[in-house]
Amino acid sequence: MKRTLGTQLRHLIELLDSAVERSYEHVDASYRPRYTPVMRVLMRENSSTISEIAQAAGISQPAVTQTVSRMMEADLVSVSPSETDARQRIVQLTKKGKRLAPRLAQCWEATALAAKSLEDDMQTPLGAVLEDAIQALEKRSYDERIAAARETLGGT
Repeated sequence: MKRTLGTQLRHLIELLDSAVERSYEHVDASYRPRYTPVMRVLMRENSSTISEIAQAAGISQPAVTQTVSRMMEADLVSVSPSETDARQRIVQLTKKGKRLAPRLAQCWEATALAAKSLEDDMQTPLGAVLEDAIQALEKRSYDERIAAARETLGGT
């Protein structure tokens, strides 16, 4: 039986994420791959608001809020109210987060080299395929495509 697109994507993510997660165990057992976009922004900016992190990382504000909460539990970040806008919260790396930063940067370099190795073994680079898919979906959403397919099938 041929795997569906969703099944293939979930399996690919499982294969990639589980390997990346194991690589972080050498840095800190509490670190999770989902922290990486937030860590990258904070390592570059020192401090940022939730909305600034979301924009810089290209992820939703609720996802950043949830990730930051988990990172606080792992003592990687601290959150304080903004001095200029009470509605905003400022996120910063803790001492532990700052200590991990250089080791995480090494992990990311190793991951980038592994990704290049994977792409070298492929006929079409995975990054290019994914970027093409993202651009196609930004032009015409999957919702629209499903609706059109339903119409073709007689409105099921």
